[in-house]
Amino acid sequence: MSIPKSHYFEARPAVASRPRTVRLRLAGLDLELQSDRGVFGSKGVDLGTMVLLREAPAPPPGDELLDLGCGYGPIAIVLARHAPKARVWAIDVNERALELTRANAAVAEASNVSVCLPGEVPAEVRFDAIYSNPPVRVGKGPLHRLLLEWLPRLKPGAPAYLVVQRNLGADSLAAWLGEQGFAVTRLKSKKGFRVLEAKAAP
Repeated sequence: MSIPKSHYFEARPAVASRPRTVRLRLAGLDLELQSDRGVFGSKGVDLGTMVLLREAPAPPPGDELLDLGCGYGPIAIVLARHAPKARVWAIDVNERALELTRANAAVAEASNVSVCLPGEVPAEVRFDAIYSNPPVRVGKGPLHRLLLEWLPRLKPGAPAYLVVQRNLGADSLAAWLGEQGFAVTRLKSKKGFRVLEAKAAP
């Protein structure tokens, strides 16, 4: 009997739940987060996510931040702890991931995290910054559609910070974002990852 193939970008992961605790250690933070099979980075906070959290600028002053593809919530929780007056939208299509993010935000005392499916973010909301370790393994076409759905919702001149593995197309993604009219800067190249800043037109 074959085991069903599952991806972290499915709404309902086919793999059976097997919860585990992972540790998030960052300057000023030492958190235990709950993860699970069928969710991105289930065995530990992903290296790319850690590069983004360490190398991207701190959240700018503003009211609305977005963690695009939140997984079990490490990026959203760090943003929320660093910007307690902002609302941090944590969105994902994976319902198991959303449940974990809600639980982890509660334990981390990050009450300003709003966890929801993408379609539940009000259409009028515009973001002061977007942070994402985007799901590049969905394929170039779906990834481009995802970014074109959310990056145009940045406020004028606001940044999106993306971490992408160099050998999974970081440089070609940067070039494509430039072609879409975003001002793109490579902020850091570390441990095989690029941290990209893509700014909306002012």
